[in-house]
Amino acid sequence: MKYKTLGNTGLFVSELCLGTMTFGGNGVWANMGNTQQDEARHLIARALEHGINFIDTADIYSFGTSETIVGQALKDLGVRREDVVIATKVNGPMGLGPNDAGNSRGHILDSVKASLKRLQVDHIDLYQLHNIDTVTPIEESLAALETLVRQGLVRYVGVSNWSAWQVARALGHSERLNLAKIATTQNYYSLASRDVEREIVPLAAAEKLAMLIWSPLAGGLLSGKFGRDRQGEEGSRRTTFDFPPVPVDHAHDVIDVAATLAAEKGVSVARIALAWLLHQPQVTSVIIGAKRLAQLDDNVGATEVGLSADDLARLDAVSALATEYPAWMQRVREVPPKPPLRPAPSAPD
Repeated sequence: MKYKTLGNTGLFVSELCLGTMTFGGNGVWANMGNTQQDEARHLIARALEHGINFIDTADIYSFGTSETIVGQALKDLGVRREDVVIATKVNGPMGLGPNDAGNSRGHILDSVKASLKRLQVDHIDLYQLHNIDTVTPIEESLAALETLVRQGLVRYVGVSNWSAWQVARALGHSERLNLAKIATTQNYYSLASRDVEREIVPLAAAEKLAMLIWSPLAGGLLSGKFGRDRQGEEGSRRTTFDFPPVPVDHAHDVIDVAATLAAEKGVSVARIALAWLLHQPQVTSVIIGAKRLAQLDDNVGATEVGLSADDLARLDAVSALATEYPAWMQRVREVPPKPPLRPAPSAPD
């Protein structure tokens, strides 16, 4: 397992992160998984054995149950607080009241206390705004996060599912107001959907932000269970909850090439898809949401899959984004025509 700094910070996180959206299985989250306390403890223990030191959750996952399960599992395993990096998120509706969601100062300050209690810790390593809030001024949200950092309740702050311009605007405000700077951006990114490469990847590179990747297998579509003639197992996530949206024909082209490479290397399609992400220079950590130990072990095996320049070229070609304006214009490299050569002056008679 390799470790990378969390963006422009001194905190090291594993290149794979254990995602816990499958923990709890309450309400709509049952479509993602139904991992309960004992199963979760075994998964977290195995992840730690593999060298994973990074766990990602959110208050909205099963409406707090995921955080509760993570906290209890770490306590049961006797994990030192210093040996694990815990990330969680705030924004989603946690009640029926008008102030039970969003990125307002009130909701952030209330939510962090609830998350700390459920996780049974005195601080959160990475606290992320899970989505945008079109009502709350961004300065208010950033000031609230600064308060948490100053109080020692949160170590680093990040965002998830924001557009590049929104992140850039937040970075400008935090610099102008001397507030805690956003260190991470968590985004959907996979071989089946490379939209983040248009603007978010360049922004992350320019601002030295850590990129944390959710749904790297496109909701199980790149797991190897799906293809042109395979629709997956009955009851599997993609068959019950078609998310995130993916152009099916394009995805099948990608799967064909990934499956060929997987057969050549004797590994699963999932390992190829994960390995491709691990080879992307701007990616800091890939979040894997395994439901079973065997699935977790296979996903971790992606860290050992070497992709040659030719392998990467094959995957890049089949998964490439269509070029959009203004990118195609910015890539034009016209060389000004050279001026015509003047004839050499004739020597005087």
